Amino acid sequence: MSFNFKDYIRVIPDFPQPGIRFKDITTLLKDGQAYRAAIDALKESVSDLQIDVVAGPEARGFVIGAPLALALGVGFVPIRKSGKLPGETVEAAYDLEYGKDKLAVHKDAIQPGQRVLIADDLLATGGTIATTSQLLRQLGGDIVGAAFLIELGYLNGREKLPGLEIRSLVTY
Repeated sequence: MSFNFKDYIRVIPDFPQPGIRFKDITTLLKDGQAYRAAIDALKESVSDLQIDVVAGPEARGFVIGAPLALALGVGFVPIRKSGKLPGETVEAAYDLEYGKDKLAVHKDAIQPGQRVLIADDLLATGGTIATTSQLLRQLGGDIVGAAFLIELGYLNGREKLPGLEIRSLVTY
């Protein structure tokens, strides 16, 4: 069965603030066949990257990254908001398209030289993924690429990620 993933993504105007057109993936996630097809399509799109581990930023990166890691047969590393991880962490602050935040990862999450794929639901301005890359590189990870359900091409997020192999299923 072939899927047009845009048919499963709801667009909500003026959320979380006026002028933002939020891409809601919950409508895709609740459809088991579409969700599985999306993960399978992402797996296929990154199959050439020789991945050791997948990392995903909180929270929607978990619902994309964890099943993708499972499908690839590799581990998953959660990138959390500051103060959410119990062990020793490294942290970095970054700008969102409509605010600021701080991300953290356990210091022992990545072994030096591991080939890491970053997975998330959405590439917008690139701030979250640039920060995630910075954290993982700080631990010695080799970032081999990033995979997304959605890319908002008009926000030019790729420009903040020079040299990073980017794979997206849907582009707006």
